[in-house]
Amino acid sequence: MQPGYPQQQPPQIDNNMTMSIVSIFLCWPLAIPAIINASKVNPLLQQGDYAGAQAAAAESKKWSKWALIVGIVLWVISIVCCIALGVGGMMSGSNSTY
Repeated sequence: MQPGYPQQQPPQIDNNMTMSIVSIFLCWPLAIPAIINASKVNPLLQQGDYAGAQAAAAESKKWSKWALIVGIVLWVISIVCCIALGVGGMMSGSNSTY
């Protein structure tokens, strides 16, 4: 490096740790690889492996999205089933005579 020239800062890469942690509450089996990959981003940046850090961030984002999608779908299905069972229970209860 020559004197007088400012040192170039390494590019910042979002490690997606927040989304990974949020996704653990919705579908933890898919969120675990997201958290593992998110935790690899900063050490790879410190080592100067920008391509590796970008790949780990992309993997973290992919797993987090899948965990969020699967978790939300499962929550919606369970809510619909509970509502259907509740309505079905009320309907069958009103037709019975004792």
